[in-house]
Amino acid sequence: MTENAATGAHRLFALVRALADAPAQGARVTHLARQTGLTPATAHRLLQALVAEGMVEQDTRNKHYRLGIELFCLAARSGHAGSFIQQCRPVLLRLCASLGDTVFLMVRSGFDAVCVDRAEGPFPIRSFSRDIGGRVALGVGQAAMSILAFQPAAEREEIIRFNLSRLREYGVYDEVYLRTEIDRVRAQGFAARNTGLLEGMAGVAVPIIDGAGNAVAALSVGSLADRLRPDRLPTVVELLKREATQVGAAVNPFDVALRFPLRGQQPPAASEPPQLG
Repeated sequence: MTENAATGAHRLFALVRALADAPAQGARVTHLARQTGLTPATAHRLLQALVAEGMVEQDTRNKHYRLGIELFCLAARSGHAGSFIQQCRPVLLRLCASLGDTVFLMVRSGFDAVCVDRAEGPFPIRSFSRDIGGRVALGVGQAAMSILAFQPAAEREEIIRFNLSRLREYGVYDEVYLRTEIDRVRAQGFAARNTGLLEGMAGVAVPIIDGAGNAVAALSVGSLADRLRPDRLPTVVELLKREATQVGAAVNPFDVALRFPLRGQQPPAASEPPQLG
């Protein structure tokens, strides 16, 4: 790339970044010129070039510029189906080999959490999600609870309101209990239970937090209850958190695997009973 071309590219991306930081209604060319150190004439010329490519839009009423839909479409196309799952596959295998237990990758899907991948450990276990493609209501099981706990406050309230009657079908939840569990998970950064709805089973999960601070998924370990004793739990949690932090830092918010977690998956039939081994 020539020096002139590099300078031109630098100026274009400086404008794009300035637009990303601008208010929702956009910004005038004079403001953008000040933000980028360009002359108004140069900023106007470059903005018009971006408008011609559909990367920037200009409001004809107030002359404000803002990022165009085409830019977001390009970002969405970069999040091809399966990339998040592919990124997490080595993580699941690594955790499974280190811990000797079954590890699940759960992704939020509306009011539910969906199992999109798992690495099978040597011990037969039961799980709420059954297998890849299985879904559970947010709040049921450790993974779904950790995802629920780290949603934005207003969104979390809406999920609680919608899911409370669904959770009661399991016979142990009421609103006070649910909110107490959410507060506990938020305080400690993970969800764990050694006795509960699946007798003899235990689990622990940590949320995968994206760059915006929201839980988009969870890493979860399912095991026999006597394998997740209090003396071993901190080690398991530390390993899960370490991997979840690295995955979360690389999350692409436009990833199709996060927005449509069952695309390409074949979920179990609704009439199937829960998997018991």
